[in-house]
Amino acid sequence: MADEIRRNMALFPIGIVMKLTDLTARQIRYYEQHELIVPARTGGNQRLFSFNDVERLLEIKSLIEKGVNIAGIKQVMNPVSKESEEATKVSEQSEVKRREMSDTQLHRMLKQQLLEKRPGQTSIIQGQLTRFLHKR
Repeated sequence: MADEIRRNMALFPIGIVMKLTDLTARQIRYYEQHELIVPARTGGNQRLFSFNDVERLLEIKSLIEKGVNIAGIKQVMNPVSKESEEATKVSEQSEVKRREMSDTQLHRMLKQQLLEKRPGQTSIIQGQLTRFLHKR
């Protein structure tokens, strides 16, 4: 599976994202309202987040902690529209794959994603998400 497709796969419900990012559901919905993230929606309208969404949320959190307001964050990070390539999508293939994955497999996939080095990009989420990996 291509790296970008895997990173954009809708996998995490909001409860998991809250644990990974230490953000509240309200904060996550607020950032979605301001089009800083665009999680996918299931048929039942449940939000599903990708690795890219989690990474963006951690970047937003880091900027907020540094004192940057939402207007500043919007200038630093381009807003994401539902049609953009950065928006998390639920395809039939990714939905079947997500349903087949156990928590252990999802955990392994998260760990692999954190350990991979992407050329020319340093991720701020690596240190923060490794806390999740050590709790298991």
